[in-house]
Formats: sequence, structure tokens, C-alpha cells
Amino acid sequence: MLEVRELRAGYGPVEILRGVDLDVAKGEVVALLGANGAGKTTLNRTLSGLLRPRAGSIRFAGEPIGGLSAEAVLARGLVHVPEGRRIFANLTVRENLLLGAYRRGRARRRANLERVLALFPRLAERLGQPAGTLSGGEQQMLAIGRGLMAEPSLLVLDEPSLGLAPMIVRQVLELAAGLARDGLAVLLVEQNVVQALAVARRAYVLEQGRIAAAGPAAELLADDRLRRLYLGL
Repeated sequence: MLEVRELRAGYGPVEILRGVDLDVAKGEVVALLGANGAGKTTLNRTLSGLLRPRAGSIRFAGEPIGGLSAEAVLARGLVHVPEGRRIFANLTVRENLLLGAYRRGRARRRANLERVLALFPRLAERLGQPAGTLSGGEQQMLAIGRGLMAEPSLLVLDEPSLGLAPMIVRQVLELAAGLARDGLAVLLVEQNVVQALAVARRAYVLEQGRIAAAGPAAELLADDRLRRLYLGL
């Protein structure tokens, strides 16, 4: 579904990504782990078309997308749920969800809305409520639901656990695993190492713009050296 090879990107004279290789297949959760400053945000922005790559390739569903605009990337089905949720606080829950189908999925908006509300019953109870009055966990559900309204083939979840209580984090990550079981490709970009590896099939560790380790999630979690050096465990 997603194939990244020798990807380089950065800002001005500063190169952040220094030859990243990464793959995500249909129906799997792949975790991308790394500390602040490792390059996770730069990678997300480059995949989503917000930042133009300097070198390397990005292929999505067999087609090159490196250098395309964010609108063109979204139109192909790569949907990014950004860090910090970034909902429209003054709009209602319903309005936020419907905006998710503005560029893609408009023809099946009603059916997709029903599907999202079935996944998130709490949102169904708050459709007319201003989004800014929701709890942090509910806002994260809304952000993911808005992303699903665009009918993604690949969903990039950027730090979905940020600022949430542990119980809500488990629910959000279990939802990601459920979406993958239904056939969606999910790239889970996280600092919450243990819980991300618990739901991921495979994982990559990003350090200083390079992939420092990669492999099955269970193996990475069991490797004492990796746990100490890269995972902070």
C-alpha cells in the first residue's frame, strides 16, 4: 500500500530525514516510534504532501505520490489525522464529521457518517454539541472519525495517545487494530511505545532522521538492547 525508499526531506538548509525506508501493507498496523526531534512530524508532512521530498520515492497503491499536493494525496486515499486533533472547536460534532468528506467520500457521506457513529457511539450522542466542549478522548475520536469520513485506504494516526488517560489510550489503539482487521492500512506514529507495539504487527524506530531498527513488533519489544537504546524501556 505504502512504499517509501531513501526518503530525504527537511527545511531550508537543514535535512531532517536522511534516507528513510518504510512499508505499510493493507490490513496491518505499522508503528513508527521515536523521541521528539527524531523526524516523525517531518515524515508525516512529507507523506501527506505538506512538505516536498528532496530525494527518494514515495509510492502509494503502486503510484508515485512524492511531490504531489496535499489535496492530490488525500484524493488518492492517504488520510492524515494530525497530532493535537485540530478539530473545529466552534462547529458541532456533525459539522466536523461532514467536513471530513469535503474532498473525498462526498457521494457516500450519509453511509460513512452512520459507520463512524457506529464506531463511536459517544459521538452519536453529541452530534449537535460544539466540538470544543468534548473531552480530550472524545475529541480524538472525532478527529479519527473525521478522517474515516474521507474513505482512507491508509490512515496515518499522528500521536493519537497524546494527552489522554491510559484507559482512553487503550481504546483508541484497539480501534486502530480493529480498523486494520477490516482491511485498512494504519501507520501509527507514537511515543507510547508499549501500547503501540501491543497493537502493531510491525514497527520502525526513527532516530535522527534514520531508521535505527525495524521488524515484527513483538521482536522489537523483546530485544533488550533495543529496549534500552531506542525504546526507553
